[in-house]
Order: sequence, then structure tokens, then C-alpha cells
Amino acid sequence: MGIQGLTSFIKANSHIYRDVQFRDSWLVVDGCNLSCHLYFTAGLDQTYGGDYAAFADLIERFVKALSGCGIQPYVVLDGGDDHTDKKLETKKKRAEALIQAAHEKSQGRPTQENILPPMCSSLFRQTLVRLEVPVVQSFLEADQEVAALASEWQCPVLSGDSDFYIFDLPAGLLPIPHFQWKVAEQEGYIPCKKYTASSFCSFYNIQHRVLPAFAALAGNGYVKLEDMGVSLQLETHEKTRSGYLEALLRWLRGFQEPQEALKAALKLMGEMSRQKEAEVLKSLSVGMEEYQLPPSALSRFFTNGTVPPLPPKVQALVPDWFRLPFTEGRLNKAIPSVLRLRRARLPAMVEHKSLPSAHIASRPIRQVMYGLLLGEEEVEENDRKGLLLASFMVQSVCRGAAGQLSLDSLDKAELSQRVQVLMEALEVQPSCFQGVEPHLRLLVAVTCYWMQNAKPTPHQHLLQALLLGLVENTDATPSLDQDVAHAFNQWQSCVMFSIQLNQLLCFPLPEPQVIRLYEGKLFHQLVHSLRRGMQPERLLTSSSLELYRTLLATVQQARHQGTSASAASGRKRGDAPQHRRTTHTLEDLTANMEQLHLPDEDKEAATADQGGDWVLVTRHKAKERGHQPKNPELGRKKERRGWN
Repeated sequence: MGIQGLTSFIKANSHIYRDVQFRDSWLVVDGCNLSCHLYFTAGLDQTYGGDYAAFADLIERFVKALSGCGIQPYVVLDGGDDHTDKKLETKKKRAEALIQAAHEKSQGRPTQENILPPMCSSLFRQTLVRLEVPVVQSFLEADQEVAALASEWQCPVLSGDSDFYIFDLPAGLLPIPHFQWKVAEQEGYIPCKKYTASSFCSFYNIQHRVLPAFAALAGNGYVKLEDMGVSLQLETHEKTRSGYLEALLRWLRGFQEPQEALKAALKLMGEMSRQKEAEVLKSLSVGMEEYQLPPSALSRFFTNGTVPPLPPKVQALVPDWFRLPFTEGRLNKAIPSVLRLRRARLPAMVEHKSLPSAHIASRPIRQVMYGLLLGEEEVEENDRKGLLLASFMVQSVCRGAAGQLSLDSLDKAELSQRVQVLMEALEVQPSCFQGVEPHLRLLVAVTCYWMQNAKPTPHQHLLQALLLGLVENTDATPSLDQDVAHAFNQWQSCVMFSIQLNQLLCFPLPEPQVIRLYEGKLFHQLVHSLRRGMQPERLLTSSSLELYRTLLATVQQARHQGTSASAASGRKRGDAPQHRRTTHTLEDLTANMEQLHLPDEDKEAATADQGGDWVLVTRHKAKERGHQPKNPELGRKKERRGWN
């Protein structure tokens, strides 16, 4: 989140930077920042739910550019929330801004805020793993880990986060906006700008030690003076953000130590009680602590695979088996937050404020996850209600097959038990997998669940478009239909949380590759074509037709079975799913294990993380793609998305 206005402030004084020709070096990459930068600057679709194939191709081009210049990237991804909630208010405000922006985008109106499609973080990691780029997920936010690793290795950091202007980085920062990787193929190096804190301090004639005080007083993600009802009264030449930062730097020239500056700053904040002074001083001190670099916990993981220790506040909550898959990014980053804080922040999706949140449809899936993590406890879900950020208390579900498993030994549970948990959560039977290839099974099960639980019930055209989009690819530029977008948002939400549940269960089913998952404009165009009377068979190549028919028949049969089971149990359609509908037995599952089991050589390729921003606050129980990329290599997305 960084320091408001600092990037623009330094850009206006660009002589602080040094032009470099970057090559033949290690590079520590702020993964979440890079992921967002690549997606948003390429103008890829935000409105229709994402363009994952084009994004994957963009990531591949970026990695190829680095490799061609002898640059070895090491990517660090953000983890869960800090137990102290130091950034809670900042994240709430960010979430509220995203909710508003998502509504505006749903009406075709431009906004300053960008919305990252829900599966982009998962795709980013999957693609890096496929390209054999070293990647690690931090247990907490990654800034300190990124800076500590770069400091130990004496190599630069690649990020657009202004917090890195404050860290003492021996090899400096390469700001992403100035990292001209697209010209690397012609030049053999990457033209970019390099920033060092020493150059900044020299230019403004301040001690390097007071930079953290500058960050805290300027307002970073941990502390903002206005949130505490105070302000620093400085003499400024102009009443702008840039003017304030300039005045603050001039004032800091008189101090040698950061605590000295903080105590002096209190005198410029007007009359305060001693209690208020102590509160403000403590908050500012906490805001400075984030720039102190501990020894790197990730260096040995990258060099010899040693898994870093858990943070002390997490250690007692997380079983030992959890450490490796989480560090590798094969477990969702939000899980520690659920364990520590009993809280889950759900990502913003582009939809109209009058519609209910798309995440309601996937809530029963999350309830099973919460049950595996916490037993029978409540979790605070932070999601959208209209244009407001709301808190919903959701009861964990810990019954059926899930109730027989323990988090401490989840990795050792029988495959049949873990599959049964997944199938009970998705309300499907083993027969739904007959004739379906392993890499499609989870998507088929989720689609069956979506047909039963999405509101309103998806029309046949939506199902056909979804399956057509999975097996075929065409260019498309449709108009946005709010109801269609909402239905597909519900599907993506169900897929996202089913993938997370599958991860927590140690991958009883192969994980779908996100590159093949969804292309928003295409899916919308297919719905329009089907509504006009176009027959699905006319939209398919002969090689895709058989696969489409198999998937359609499978989902329709499973839907019929689910409806019959619901009627037999006396459940009315539209009721909240209080109990899982299941008629199969453990013997049924065991008999299907040979079919469901993924060959060993495919397991590694089938695992990946779903990260992504999670947004923040009724009690509820139990229940465009943008312009065409100019580089012709992006056209290969058609080949990449094909299931055949």
C-alpha cells in the first residue's frame, strides 16, 4: 500500500534515480506488485471477469525477457494478515474503494481503481512454477522478507510499492514503472532506473536513520495521523501532498535519530492529553518498526529447500505438515488469518450494487473449509452488501466425512476420505466423474454445484456457454449483461473456493490450470450467440465436439441426481444448504479411487495457490479484456486454452 504520494513526489525529482542497463544479476521480485502491474498496464479485461490466457502469456514473455538478459528472478508472494491488525483500517478503506469501483465498472464507467480478476493470483503462481521460476509465499506480508532477502544477497528489488523507498537496500530498488522489459530482446539488457535510499537522503540532506520516521509521519499503511484525529503543523510553500512531503523533509534535517524526531513532532500536533500523546507516539513507533530488517528467513529455502520457521503467533495454531505447502504457495494465503483471527476477507468482483454478492453461492464450500480448520466455530466473513463493506458471522460446518478428519493429520488421511469431503461439499456423486478426464473433474463437480446453488438458477444457455468456453476459443467483443456477469461471477467464486478446499485436503483431485479456466468476453459472447438461436455444435471444431457433449451430459445428469436427492430429503429449492446432499458410501468412493487418482508424475503440475487480494464488515448462520495485445505472441492464448 505504501506511502501516499511518495512515488509521484520522487518522480517529480527524477534526478534522484540513476539510469542503468540491468543484466546478469539476481533479482528479488515483489510478486503481488508485479502481478498487478503486468495485468493492469496491459489493459487486460477487468469488467467481464478476466482474461487468463492472455495474462499467462504476458507473464511468460516477462520471464523470457529476464532470462535473455541473464537475470534470475526470485519471486516472493504476500501471505496472510498480521495478528496485530496494524493495517486493518487501511485495508477496510481499500476494500470500500474497490467495492465502489467494481460497481462503476459494471456500468461501463471508468475508475481510477483497478480490479484484479479473482483467479489471477493463482494463475500467476501456476505460470511461474511451470516456467521453473523460484517462488515462495511469505506467512505474513512480504515487504520485510523481500527487503531482507535482497539485502542479504546484495541484489536489487523489483517493486512499485513506495515502502521500498524507505528500506536500506544495498543494491537499491528498480521501480516497476521504469523497468522496460519489453525492449530486452533487442537490447540484450533491460533499461531501467535505480533508486537508493542513500541518494534520496543525500539529495534532501537528511540522516538515513530518520527515513522510517519520515515514512511514519508522512503516513504509511500502518499509521495515518488523520485517523488518530491529529495533524502535523508544518510551514509549507503549497498546500498539496507534494508540498507537505517537501516541508516534512526540510523539518527532518534537524534530527539525527528517529525517536528524537517523533517526540519533537508531538509538539507540532497541538494540545493533547498525556494519554493521547502516548497513543500517537506508540502508533508512530509501530509504523517505523516495519522498516527494520530481520535476517532473511527465505534465503535457505531458495538455496537448499529449508522451510522457514513459522512466526511465533502462528506456530501454535498450524500443524507442522502445513509449512512446506504453504511456503510453496500450494495453500491459500488466507488460511492463517482464519486460524488466527477467525476472519476471511472476500475479494471484490465486478457486479452491480443491486445484486447480492456472488460469494454467497460459494459460502457452503467455505463453511466446510472453516470446519476443517476450526471445528465448530464461527468465522467473520467480510464481504459486500450493496455498496457497503459488511461483516457476516458464518458457522463452520464440521459433519459427515469432514467431521471425521483432524487438521493435524489431514495430510495422512485416506484418499477416499478426502475425496468424500470434497464431494459432500460440492453435492456430487462419484458417477459424475465417469468419462471425465482427471484435469476436468474438479471443474465438472463445481459446475454441478453451481447449477444447484447459484441464484437465480443458471439458464441452460449459461451452462452451454460455460462448457463451450472451456473447450473452444474465439475472439469476442460483446456488450455486458449484468445478470450473465453475476452468474459467471458466482461460478468463478465457487471454482476459487473449491480449489482452496482441494488444496487444504492435499489435492484429492487434480487442480485445474487457471490458464484454461475462463475468458470473460468470450463467455459473454457465447451466451449472446446461444440466445439468438445459434446451435452449440456450430461453434465447435470436430475435435472439441465430443468433449463438449461429454461435459454437458455429465453436468445435466449430476444436476438431475442432485435435484432428485433434494426432493427425496424434503429440501425446497432455494433453501440455504444446511446439510450436504449425498447418497454415496465410502465403498462407492473406494471403488472409484483408481479412476479418480492422479498419476504421480502429474501431481506436481496439478498444484497451485489461489492468492489474490481479499477485501474487508447481520449475523448469518450456516448459510474488457482490454485492447488486443500488440505483441503477436499473445495470440498463442488460443492454443494454450484448448483442452484438447
